[in-house]
Amino acid sequence: MNSDPNQSSPVRAPAYVVGLDAGGTRTRAVLAPAGGGDPEGEGVSGPGNALTVPGPQLTEHLAEALARAVPQELRGHVVAVAGGFAGASRTAPDEPGRIRAHAALSLALSRLGIAAGSVEIHSDIEAAFASAPGHPADGLALVAGTGAVAARIDGRACTETAGGDGWLLGDDGGGFWIGRETVRAALRMADGRGGPTALGASVGRALAVPQDVLPPAAPGPYDAASWTRARREAYRMHLLPAVMDRPPVALAELAPLAAEAARQEDAVAEGILATAADHLTDTVRALAPRPGERVVATGGLLGADGPLTAPLTGRLRPLGLTLDWVSDGCRGAVALARLCAEGFEATSPGGG
Repeated sequence: MNSDPNQSSPVRAPAYVVGLDAGGTRTRAVLAPAGGGDPEGEGVSGPGNALTVPGPQLTEHLAEALARAVPQELRGHVVAVAGGFAGASRTAPDEPGRIRAHAALSLALSRLGIAAGSVEIHSDIEAAFASAPGHPADGLALVAGTGAVAARIDGRACTETAGGDGWLLGDDGGGFWIGRETVRAALRMADGRGGPTALGASVGRALAVPQDVLPPAAPGPYDAASWTRARREAYRMHLLPAVMDRPPVALAELAPLAAEAARQEDAVAEGILATAADHLTDTVRALAPRPGERVVATGGLLGADGPLTAPLTGRLRPLGLTLDWVSDGCRGAVALARLCAEGFEATSPGGG
């Protein structure tokens, strides 16, 4: 033991972790002290779905978010990084989304000079679940944003899933599904197969259908007299190309139109949201939930202002379930990174 009073003990540099929430719409990075405390940096960039975003673009989005979150002078102090990625899973070491996410994240970290001792890839739903108060390890998670998926979490790992099959094959009840049903309702109204709905005019405006094709503004939600047969045909002629010229998943951007129309008591829009809530309920029920089991929910369709919160809550109540909403997965990703940092410290030379 060194007893020389003139020789001070080395001061240990502060350690930091980074949590990433990489979803279908944006990638968010948060810098926080490894030992606990409030975040000290945040960065946001473009989409981070590990399966649908090309590798080079995914790397760029990750690097941009990380660069904004972690100042240059702190990049050498990051000891652990945990990312929750849409399109990734820990079901197997060779799971494609996990491999792509790890490759892109490793390259982004290398570009920025961040040599973290631990870099872990989680699914976005695992990170969201860990974001709930107390950072739980077991229960059910539900994501209802652009897509829709439910999962059972055991020991902070996803062990079962229901839904989440993407906009082409599934995601029933999610934002894309609602947006698509909104446009379909407008088209059915226009060709005479569907009931009257204000969605015809709102969808037309959102997709830049010429103003002279849309009916004149009326005091009520729907003016049947203004929707002449000639106007209906012109409407369809302009609406279909406008939809086809956009990426299919962009239909999710139209989901708020159904929510707004439902608030105005539009029966067709109310029916769309009711069916969406039914789909989400079926997705949760597929995991055989136990009464009283925790259901952590995230996504823009749920939460305090979410259009599906009230109908879904009413449907889950008979099952003995309540929703515990979180805004995103960043808080959980930070918690998972801190766990990694503790494990890395314990196994490093000189670690406790």
